[in-house]
Amino acid sequence: MDKVIRQRFAEHMEVVAAVMQSDILQQIERIAAAIKQALANGHKVLFCGNGGSAADSQHLAAEFVGRFQKERQGLPAIALTVDTSILTAVGNDYGFDRVFARQVEALGQAGDVLVGISTSGNSPNVVQAVELAKTKGMYCVGMTAAGGGKLAELCDECIAVPAQVTARAQEMHILIGHILCELVDGE
Repeated sequence: MDKVIRQRFAEHMEVVAAVMQSDILQQIERIAAAIKQALANGHKVLFCGNGGSAADSQHLAAEFVGRFQKERQGLPAIALTVDTSILTAVGNDYGFDRVFARQVEALGQAGDVLVGISTSGNSPNVVQAVELAKTKGMYCVGMTAAGGGKLAELCDECIAVPAQVTARAQEMHILIGHILCELVDGE
């Protein structure tokens, strides 16, 4: 048991070191600036993802709407993963691949930010949401694992965490999300 625990921490630290050596730090700065600008202009941030990435979407939207580390006015953010009536109705009527795109169609506006989280970068419902968001003039951010998949081609910025293991990439996604929250809140 001790060996597994130490191995997972070592793997985590290897991914952190790889991120520190990449251009991801500059991407985080650019994304934070884009989100700050969008919010300053009266726009909002939409998040989407599946499974653990759905949970991360909810977590990050909550940090914006509630607060992160300091008291401030709530910031407009929505996790497109939380409304079961919308998800099941759209999934039933249009197919699961459209559950996020339909919400982007209804809620997204030019100037908004869409954050699509998919470790493969190829989740059809996240890809379709980004494709539609781009046609609406939204700034699109992808958070993926190594390679970035289709999101690397579609997004304005795609943070492709240099990890092959989903769990290690997801650990970085939430760390990066927290850093974005802190930067948006103001250092």
